[in-house]
Amino acid sequence: MNSSHVGSNLFRRVSISRQKPVSFRVGAPAAPAPGDPSPPARACDSSSNRNENTGRSFERDRSRRDGGAGHLAGGVHRPHTLFTTPRDASRSSAVSRTFRSASDSDAVWHKFLPPDLDRIVSTSLPPQLPPLGPSLTRKKDVFLGLCSTPLLIDDGHKSFALEKCSGKKCYMIGTRDLSIVWGDTPCYWRRSSHHVSRFPEVAELLKVCWLEVDAKMEMRLLSGNTYYAAYLVFKFVHGNYGFENQAVEVSIVSGSGGEQRNIYLDPDGRFRQQCQSAPERYPHIFRDASAVRDIQAREKQIPRDRGDGWKEVDLGEFFVNDPPAGEVQINLMESKGGKWKSGLVIQGIELRPTQMTSRERSRQHLGRRE
Repeated sequence: MNSSHVGSNLFRRVSISRQKPVSFRVGAPAAPAPGDPSPPARACDSSSNRNENTGRSFERDRSRRDGGAGHLAGGVHRPHTLFTTPRDASRSSAVSRTFRSASDSDAVWHKFLPPDLDRIVSTSLPPQLPPLGPSLTRKKDVFLGLCSTPLLIDDGHKSFALEKCSGKKCYMIGTRDLSIVWGDTPCYWRRSSHHVSRFPEVAELLKVCWLEVDAKMEMRLLSGNTYYAAYLVFKFVHGNYGFENQAVEVSIVSGSGGEQRNIYLDPDGRFRQQCQSAPERYPHIFRDASAVRDIQAREKQIPRDRGDGWKEVDLGEFFVNDPPAGEVQINLMESKGGKWKSGLVIQGIELRPTQMTSRERSRQHLGRRE
């Protein structure tokens, strides 16, 4: 047999052996075929370990490329265990396609929706059924829709929405559910539908000397274990008077304690302008941290623009326990100045989750113990 024929057969045998997959069985080694040399068992184990390590390394690399979202032991995919807040889910969707698929799933966004959403939606105006219309078929779309477009509920007397970062409940109490002194007397107040508002009508002050507005809200409707802030949503019409430099007394009482403060409705924006210009006019004073805190506290007493044609002013904070119980009562009153007042338009009082400072939180706990 010539050397070229031997080389050809040898090359063919090597090629065939390379095409055949090599399998290793854990346990006792298979008996060698007659005439074949038996490789040492140690060499076989080493080769098997090498292949297993290579496989694990490949799986790790593939998991890193995919982002590793929701891949648990045994290949179980549970994305709802990875995202604790809507903000987490929204940010994670930009990491990879795997994260995007997990973070957009109904399993994730269902837990961000209130468990009593069906009951809330059943009182909406006009009546809506989950998922709030035929165009919203995903839980994420329902959530984002409630964040951007408040839902009128309770015959149009309240509005309901969700806070985008946390998914906590937000409400605005319309003027029909507010108790306004002389509010049903046409010569003092009138209901108006001429202002752009989320409610069918708002309350416009014609002329009073005694201004008093009360609001109540059952705690069970709010999100538990949450700090809330209350805001008066209002504006002034042309020709208003009686509110210049005039403090309005505010009190908030709930099961977690009480709070009182003065606010200024600031119809001409003078107080807001003074607060904004003070650091530039007196820079040597505002190097002191206490001066900065004073101006920040002052800013909480005056209104700011909401960007929708209305203003809001912070009325104070309160804490909702878990489970929620009782009710929160809000009162604002101005009767000591003795001035006649006119031109105030009230849309409602809004309750939103807030982040309280450590100082405010300690004060809240002190009020609870008292």
